[in-house]
Amino acid sequence: MPTAWQTFPIEFKGGLVSNLSPLQQGINKVGSATVLQNYEPAREGGYRKVLGYTKFSETIIPGIGDIQGIKYLNAGEVIAARNNGANTEYYIGTGTVWTSIGAAANPGNKISTAEYNFGSTHKVAFVDGVNYPAIYNDTANTLTFITTAPATVQGAKYVRSFKNHIFYAKGTQLTFTAPYSDTDFTPANGSGVIDIGHTITGMAVFREVLIVFARNKVLQLTGNSIADFVLQPITEDIGCIDGDTIQEIGGDIIYLAPDGLRLLSATNRIDDFALEIASSPIEKDARIVIDSTDTYTSMVIRGKAQYRLFAYIPSDTPKNHRGLLATKFSDQGASRIEWSTLKGFKVHAVDSKYSASGEAIYFANDDGYVYTMESGNSLDGANINAIYESPYMPITDPQIRKTLYKMTLYVSPTGTFNVQCGIKFDFNRINNATVIQPPTFDIIGTSGGTALWGAPGVTWGNFTFGGDLDKVYVTQLVGAGKTFAIRFDDNSTNPSHTLDAAIIEFMPNDRQ
Repeated sequence: MPTAWQTFPIEFKGGLVSNLSPLQQGINKVGSATVLQNYEPAREGGYRKVLGYTKFSETIIPGIGDIQGIKYLNAGEVIAARNNGANTEYYIGTGTVWTSIGAAANPGNKISTAEYNFGSTHKVAFVDGVNYPAIYNDTANTLTFITTAPATVQGAKYVRSFKNHIFYAKGTQLTFTAPYSDTDFTPANGSGVIDIGHTITGMAVFREVLIVFARNKVLQLTGNSIADFVLQPITEDIGCIDGDTIQEIGGDIIYLAPDGLRLLSATNRIDDFALEIASSPIEKDARIVIDSTDTYTSMVIRGKAQYRLFAYIPSDTPKNHRGLLATKFSDQGASRIEWSTLKGFKVHAVDSKYSASGEAIYFANDDGYVYTMESGNSLDGANINAIYESPYMPITDPQIRKTLYKMTLYVSPTGTFNVQCGIKFDFNRINNATVIQPPTFDIIGTSGGTALWGAPGVTWGNFTFGGDLDKVYVTQLVGAGKTFAIRFDDNSTNPSHTLDAAIIEFMPNDRQ
């Protein structure tokens, strides 16, 4: 007699969703997640465990409190700024010791930077909301403070390079230098000041325009010089609440607005933009992160088309820090963004750069160290706690009880693979005496005499290195219910892996 078993495939895609009711999500978004922590939706498919971070240098940067800013130059050189009580001091390092290159007159706030090259010299401008701007000359390895700058520039909070001018934002005013100069503020030479009438909360260069954000409006500056600069509104209804959340990703500008993370996208019409709320699919999870603090930091990983937003709480430990992660699967718009959450990343200042040798990402907080992100399989030695939990899926009829017998899990590991798996039935209702919740079990990917490079605890001996990695894991299941959910937990320093798909074999029971 043929078996009555049936199969139910689950393709892991869709990312974190928290704006649907549990059963709706289980019916309409099979493979999405109700919990997706430290897994990233991968453009190649599936959910991939995030990489960790390691120390860039074992030497602490002198000073107290938060590291206020980081800038990656090239060839492994990093500039970092930290207050020492009397002023803000800038240091440069290549992964060993930190060397001072200059100090501002007063302790500063969080730093904004702009890279530019108006001739043959690569430079970086730094502003900290208190002091005069600092200009780093990469060729001469010198840091110079522009003490001749006007009052509208001293204490600037944001800086950007646009159309061969340096733009400084302080309060409601935009001050720009003369063309091809970072020190000339003479109006007769082409410098100028624009008052937008609202406190500026951030700036971004997007294609051929400079986007200027205020809390309740967004404007665009077009033109090439003082002769034809024109400031026009994009929207006067809603703006940006923190300039450190502004990033360009996949042809869009993403930023934190009062109602969540929004996308600013160029349309087919000239000088026209579309505004969408990108974080609406994760409204509940986004509010937990956003409402936890008023200090944020953001970054992009260009090679992954990924945006990361970090909430920063100085008094809290790194393991409790939360963030949001978005992977963009389309060129423009919010319809193809998949989300997850981050935990264990305490980030106050961050910078990244993409080059021919790859992408380098550095960050820091208040412990004095600079860290390399996307490095290693741990959080500087601590476990990465990665969790995936699916919605409750009815398979077919949500009123018919099904008995689960087998799960075939498809995974792409890069080393030792060991996750804890749990199957939960009927929304895990503790007052439902007719459903027995089965115990969790381990799915282990390495055993016997095969050892893997990167596997924790492997020693020389009789191990064989370079063995093939298992990608298919078959597990017998126990339990029955009308709906079920799957949960995977990996709280370890094991190498990254990708959850690809799962096939559940089950048998429907009679209608009760």
